[in-house]
Amino acid sequence: MAKKEITAQFKIQAPGGTATPAPPIGPALGQHGVNPGQFIQRFNAATAALKGKVVGVVITVYKDRTFDFEVKSPPASVMLKDLIKAEKGSGEPNKNKIGKVTMAQCKQLAKEKGKDLNAFDDEHAARIIAGTARSMGITVEG
Repeated sequence: MAKKEITAQFKIQAPGGTATPAPPIGPALGQHGVNPGQFIQRFNAATAALKGKVVGVVITVYKDRTFDFEVKSPPASVMLKDLIKAEKGSGEPNKNKIGKVTMAQCKQLAKEKGKDLNAFDDEHAARIIAGTARSMGITVEG
């Protein structure tokens, strides 16, 4: 079988298991020729275990209007907010701190994100997560 010709590849963020074709998801899919109802049905089935957590999705659209998608792990900021049970990050991260995490917790989150991080080993992946935490106003200890 010959390779399908790719016409578009784009990224969106959607809540796992509970996505709807309402904006912003529906229009983003529609402008690339993807049937929103069909995508939402397949996406919700694939992400049922991540109920309500925001996840990244890379969608590849082919010339015959079929599509494939790859579900990525939730953004590090969402994982950190869940960990410290904060509503949102700090508006002034250098002045107002919203919580604390340990380096061990950063390593655990880095393991969960795994292949989605641009790092060669767990130590550097944990440092990426720690940097995200500091930029959100979370103090990293240890």
